[in-house]
Formats: sequence, C-alpha cells, structure tokens
Amino acid sequence: MSASTATVGRYSGPKLQRYLVGYLFILPIVAFFLTFVLYPFARSFYISLTQWAGFGVPRFVGLMNYQNLLDDPIFWQSLRTTLVYTVVSTILQTILPLLLAVLLAAGWRGSVLFRTIFFMPQVVSLVVSGVLWQIMYDGNFGLINEALKGIGLGGLAHNWLADPNTVLPAILVVSLWQSAGFFMLIYFAGLQGIDQTLYEAAKVDGATKLKELWYITVPMLRPVTAVVVTLNVLGGVKAFELIFVMTGGGPNHASEVLGTYLYGLAFGSTAGAIPVVGYATAVSMVVFVLGMAAVFLQFWMTRRARDV
Repeated sequence: MSASTATVGRYSGPKLQRYLVGYLFILPIVAFFLTFVLYPFARSFYISLTQWAGFGVPRFVGLMNYQNLLDDPIFWQSLRTTLVYTVVSTILQTILPLLLAVLLAAGWRGSVLFRTIFFMPQVVSLVVSGVLWQIMYDGNFGLINEALKGIGLGGLAHNWLADPNTVLPAILVVSLWQSAGFFMLIYFAGLQGIDQTLYEAAKVDGATKLKELWYITVPMLRPVTAVVVTLNVLGGVKAFELIFVMTGGGPNHASEVLGTYLYGLAFGSTAGAIPVVGYATAVSMVVFVLGMAAVFLQFWMTRRARDV
C-alpha cells in the first residue's frame, strides 16, 4: 500500500467528515483574518514601495520611500517625540495609578467617591478632552494662567501650547488626567486578588506600609503591571487624537508624533501640499514595527512575571 493510499484511508468516512466540519467552523475566522488583517497589511506594504498621491496608478519605486525617511529631519523629530512621549507617559501612567489604587484600597472614608471622580475623565473622549484642555491652556483667558495669577505665580503664565518647551509636558498632563482612572481600576482589581495573610504576616514582623508596598504589593502585581505597561506603550506609539486636536503637531513640529506626521503626509493637510500616500504608508510601517516591539515586550514581561 502506497503512502498516499494510506493517508486517504486514514481520513476517510466519518473521521474525514469530522475534519471537514472542524475546518468549516474556523473558516469564518480565517476569512476574516485574510480579508481585514493580512490583505490590508500586504496592500499597505506594497503602497509603501510606491510613489502615489492617492489617485491614479501607483508607481513602484522600491525602497526609495524608506531611504528618504533616513534623510527626513521631520521624521526623526516625530520619531524622537513619539519615543519620549511613550516612555514618559508609560512611567507616569503606571506609577501614579498604582499609588492611587493602593490609597483607595486602604478603605478610608470617601474612597468610593474618589474612585468615581478619578474614573470620570475616562468616559470623556480624547477629542473632547483635547478641546477642553486646549481652552484651559489658552494664553489669554485660559484657566491655568488665571489660577497661576491667583496664587501669585503670574510670571509663569503664557500660552502653554504655543511654547516648544512646554507643549509636550502640557499634552502629557492631559494624557495622564484622561487615562489614570482606567489604569487605577485595573490595579484596584489586581489588589483584590492578593492574599491578605501576606500583609498580616508582614505586620507581625513589624514591616512599615512602605515595605509592604515594595516587598508584597509591587511583586504580586507584576502580571497586572505587564498589562498596564503594554497598553501604555501601544497607546504612546499610536498617539494621535489628543495631539492632533490640541496642537496638530505644532508649534514648528515640537509636538509632532508619527501619527500626526503620517496623517499630514497622507492627506496633504500641511500647507495644502499634495498628498504623498506612499511615503506616509512607509511611516505607518515604522509605527507597525514599534507596535510589534510593544507586543513582544508584553510577551517577555508576562513570561517573566509568571516565572518569578
């Protein structure tokens, strides 16, 4: 009996029907993946290898768009700003929510009310948050400047979003205000799963609250921290809405990130320029690579947290 005949015999009859039924069940998922994930990615990668304005026939230019990126100072500026924004926002939006969650989990009076107050910004969209804070940062009638003048620090008052030195910190404050409540709730849920006998044993040994936090809470929350860090890194890499609404990447590209830069290139919104979709897609490929690096970071942190 030949090998092919043996294979056909092994998958014939009811067994073959079961295999076919199994493949039919996963067929919709495979079709969805091919249609909405793999094909768009392959199409995007091809467009990144072309010179195309969004209409007409794309002209294949090979790796020219990627070579041009290396000599593009605005691209390097936006990449640097993206990395700074990602690192700083990840640090702030990991540490502060953890501390808030620990304070609220202590069970002091009014903690439920404060938990709600901290979470409320999360239900406001990034676009609305950006518009509100843009008004608050205004140099003429903004609430921030009025508050500074009220406490005798009027010398610090200025147009926060028009100053290259303060525009990025100002945006980071809004990002922290908007997302801290969400990550606080994730940490709060994680705190509920820590065995309370660990804290009781620490108290018997005379440990202070700070030592309990460092030697019990932080290590026990490593899997939760891995999730929070990954979400923050992904959010930083693909940052767009908040910055686009508040500054559009200005002033003079001081708050330009990869998301706003590729948007301006793709839709020609910068000084009415002609769209360069092929070049913009090459920038989006860089964003994709950074996003994949964040995913691998999550795998590494999750496995490390599980092995500890």
